[in-house]
Amino acid sequence: MKELTKAEEEIMQVLWQLESAFVKEVIAELPEPKPAYNTVSTIVRILEQKGFVGHESHGKSYKYHPLITKSAYTKTFMKGFVSKYFSGSYQQMVSFFTKEDNLSINELEQLLDELKQQKP
Repeated sequence: MKELTKAEEEIMQVLWQLESAFVKEVIAELPEPKPAYNTVSTIVRILEQKGFVGHESHGKSYKYHPLITKSAYTKTFMKGFVSKYFSGSYQQMVSFFTKEDNLSINELEQLLDELKQQKP
């Protein structure tokens, strides 16, 4: 799975939230200043070429939907991130963020408990 650019990720965040949308609906969810219709349309078509997005025809318009779940992308992205910046060590990553955010042991344990409860 390819890594998304910042603009592509912004569009995917909206599509993950809406589950399916026309380009104008995607634009409505984006922050100000709103990008041009053609810009968003181009990015959506690139996402489709990359295999992240599919579409359904509605007359002359297309309604787009994600083909990749947010959790699947997050998992792949995080593996690459940890590999690239922390030599593949999740322990190093947690240690780094614990120091950077001044997390106490209790806060870290609470986060770990929450993660354990979320795990299927």
